[in-house]
Amino acid sequence: MVTATPSRPASGRFVHRSGHWTLASRVLVLQLLVVLVVVLGATAALGWQLRSDTRRDATTEVTDVAAAVAQSPDVRAGLEDPATADRAGIQRHVEAVRTATGVDFITVVDRDAIRWTHPDPGQIGRPFLGHSAPALAGGEVVETYTGTLGPSVRAVLPVRAQDGAVVGAVAVGVTTRSVTADLLDRLPVLLLALALALGLSFAGSWALSRWVRRRTHGLEPTDLTRLWEVNDAVLHSLREGLVVLDPAGRVQVVNDEARRLLPTAPDGELEIPPAVQRLLDADEDVVDDLQVSDDRVLVVNRLDARWEGRRVGTVVTLRDHTELQALTRDLDAVRGLADALRSQAHEAANRLHVVVTLVEQGQPERAVAFATSELAAAQQLTDLVVADVADPAVAALLIGKSAQAAERGVELEVEPDTALADGLLPARDLVTVVGNLVDNAVEAALDAAGPRWVRVRITGGGGAVEVRVTDSGEGLPPGWLERAMRRGWSRKENRLAPEGAHGLGLALVGQVVRRHGGTIAVEEPVTLDDGGGTIVVRLPCGMACGMACGMACGMACGMPCGVAT
Repeated sequence: MVTATPSRPASGRFVHRSGHWTLASRVLVLQLLVVLVVVLGATAALGWQLRSDTRRDATTEVTDVAAAVAQSPDVRAGLEDPATADRAGIQRHVEAVRTATGVDFITVVDRDAIRWTHPDPGQIGRPFLGHSAPALAGGEVVETYTGTLGPSVRAVLPVRAQDGAVVGAVAVGVTTRSVTADLLDRLPVLLLALALALGLSFAGSWALSRWVRRRTHGLEPTDLTRLWEVNDAVLHSLREGLVVLDPAGRVQVVNDEARRLLPTAPDGELEIPPAVQRLLDADEDVVDDLQVSDDRVLVVNRLDARWEGRRVGTVVTLRDHTELQALTRDLDAVRGLADALRSQAHEAANRLHVVVTLVEQGQPERAVAFATSELAAAQQLTDLVVADVADPAVAALLIGKSAQAAERGVELEVEPDTALADGLLPARDLVTVVGNLVDNAVEAALDAAGPRWVRVRITGGGGAVEVRVTDSGEGLPPGWLERAMRRGWSRKENRLAPEGAHGLGLALVGQVVRRHGGTIAVEEPVTLDDGGGTIVVRLPCGMACGMACGMACGMACGMPCGVAT
């Protein structure tokens, strides 16, 4: 993956453009603003709640004190008989209660709302300032009212005689100054808690900004956006498959070419073929390793991605060599044919010299007999292949391989019961199977003692094309067929070839077999004439085989397939 980063000075830190806020600074300021708004809102809410609680507590206090004074025997007795009442004693009693409870005033009034008691003796005997009528009527009054001592929270309760009649009222109050003072007494604790919350929030915001700076490696939002756009464009434009996995082996990044080269599961997830998975599980890096999947030949590179010495994932690149391998095989076939033609031309020139010499010596009969015998031997294989193998690509392959094998001292025999109609399977797949099996058989025959031979039998029928190749070599060791289907196996050495070797022949055969849902098996030799063993490949071809079989049968006997002749 291409990674664009800002330039770095010698210290290793990112260089930021002056005059611009960094991402960490933006995060810090945003966090502080949010915290400040929350703290101020919480302060206002707590202040309002504390003020309400203080007023409620004051209301409860004055109501309780008023009820207690209204039940006082001295107050009740004095109001029942104003003529004999000891008003000075009532004043002393009330002031004692006021001092003990901490309220600002306790005022006792008679049925005419005239004050009998007051903190200011000069106010005694004057009319009560406030709403006393409901209390004198038997009710209760709780209010905030501005009297001689200023605004106050007060409660006015009736005083009842023994018979239940209202004989006066008691007003108890706390000035708002006292309520505010109580609120201010509680405020330091509130402010301390809020300051602690603000400090913790600031520390958390600063730590968060530092974390953001580390996680983004100092990149700013514009740098991150540009980096993402460049990487995304590069991933889509690469003609090489790219797969990035995390340390746990989970796929994190896949570009378009990798999705084209690798299979996809029904749920849309990418599937890693076993051939490639073996490389991913390796402990070492892999460079230009050739692997064969079910339908492709891939060149795989695997490298561990590291950051500051720590492994952060695995990068896998894939190059498609399927067409290149096919062209290489075609080129090898053409080169083989060219070598065979060159050899045949040399042999033909030698035979022509013999014929010419016999004619010059006056022995034309022997010259004709020699030329006829050589022509019959060369034409026999061609006639057999062309007559029985209707697929021109396979027929040409067999003729070319026969010439190559003869040049190397191996006799290639196409068995008489070979019969293959045209169009049963793709010609390239048949050429891959037949060509690679014959090449491996020739190599095996060359490694064995004489006589050296290879037999090929190809038939199409019963819904499948069967290719049987037998050689005079030592055969495939037991249990090695599965290993032979892997890239790098060499039949010549009967082992896995060393790193860097090709060994693609049987692997490509296995690829064709898997793609068509066919089978490949090794038949152990029964007699000495069976050679070292036989490899049998069956490739299903469906309805095409039945149609081709019927056409071939009808052409052979002149009647529809299945009718006895």
